[in-house]
Amino acid sequence: MAKDDNSRLVYSTATGRIAEPEQPKARPKGDGIVRIQRQTSGRKGKGVCVISGIDADDDVIAKIAAELKKKCGCGGAIKDGVIEIQGDKRELIKSLLEEKGMKAKLAGG
Repeated sequence: MAKDDNSRLVYSTATGRIAEPEQPKARPKGDGIVRIQRQTSGRKGKGVCVISGIDADDDVIAKIAAELKKKCGCGGAIKDGVIEIQGDKRELIKSLLEEKGMKAKLAGG
C-alpha cells in the first residue's frame, strides 16, 4: 500500500497532538539600501538605532553587529535580521557602514 501525501500523523495516544514542524521564516529581500533609524517607542524613553535592510545571512549580520557595537562603545542586539544599537549614534553607524561599501541612509525623523 502506497503512502499518500494526505497521510500524516496528527495525534498519538502516547504523546497527544503532534505539532507542525516550524519552517524558518525567510526575510524579504531589501532594495540594497541599509536604513538607520532612531526608535524610542516601547523602550521606556531609551533610544536605540535600528539598522535594517542588510542583505546577508545571520552570521554576517552578527559580525557586523559586533563590530558596530565595538566601534560605538555601546551594547546592542539582533532581532529577526535587524540590528539594534543602544544610543543615538546614527552618523557614526552610517559612516562605518559606508566604509564597508554599503549604501546607508538615515530614515525617520
